[in-house]
Amino acid sequence: MYGPNDADSKGILSTMRTHNPVFAGIEDDVLVSLAQSGDNSAFTELVERHTPSCRRLALSILKNLEDAEDEVQNATWKAYQHISGFNQDAKFSTWFSRIVVNQCLMRLRKDKRAHFIHLEAGVQGEEIQTIELPGLASTPEQDLGNRQVLEVLNLEIKRIPPVLRQVFVMRDVEEIPTHEVAQRLGISIAATKSRLLRARLELRTRMEKHLGKLGVATLTA
Repeated sequence: MYGPNDADSKGILSTMRTHNPVFAGIEDDVLVSLAQSGDNSAFTELVERHTPSCRRLALSILKNLEDAEDEVQNATWKAYQHISGFNQDAKFSTWFSRIVVNQCLMRLRKDKRAHFIHLEAGVQGEEIQTIELPGLASTPEQDLGNRQVLEVLNLEIKRIPPVLRQVFVMRDVEEIPTHEVAQRLGISIAATKSRLLRARLELRTRMEKHLGKLGVATLTA
C-alpha cells in the first residue's frame, strides 16, 4: 500500500497546478469516468475544480491555513486511491468534501483540539446563546459525567421532529456545508437555515430541561 509521501502520489499531486483547457466544459461525471479508467489528467482536473471550496471548508474546521492545506492534500491522495470505487449516484464534489471533512476531524482528534461541542441558536437581533459540552475528561468521575451528557444529547436529538432533525444531523453533526444540505434535501438555502435554527432552538430547550441553571454541571458534578 502506497502512502501520500511515495513517488506515485507525488507525481499525481505535483501536476495539480492549473486547469487543463482540454477539459473545459466537460462535466464532472465524465471526468470521473475517465479517472476511473486510469486517466490521471482527468482526475487532476476534477480535484482542481473543487480544491478551493474544500480548502475553505477545511480552514473553517481547523482554523489554520497550513493544517487545512495539508488535510486537503491528504484527502486528495485518498480520493485518488479510492476513485475506482466511487459511486456516481452521488456528486463528486460531495464525496470529495466528505473525505476532506473526515481528514480534518481526524486531525482535530489527533491534536486534541476538539474540546467542546457548541450548540448555537441565534435569532436576528438577539444575543447568540451557546451550550458547551466538555470533551474527554481526565478523571473517571468526569468521564462518567461526560458520557451521561452525550447520552442525553443523543436521546434528545432523536426526539427532534424528523424534518428538523435531518437538517441538524447533516449540518451540525456531519458538518456538511449548508448549500450541500440544501441540494441533498431539494430545498432552498433559506429553508435549510430556517429548519436548522428551529432544530437548534428545540434541542437547546430540550437540553435545558436536563441541565437546569447549573448547565453541564447538573450532569457532571
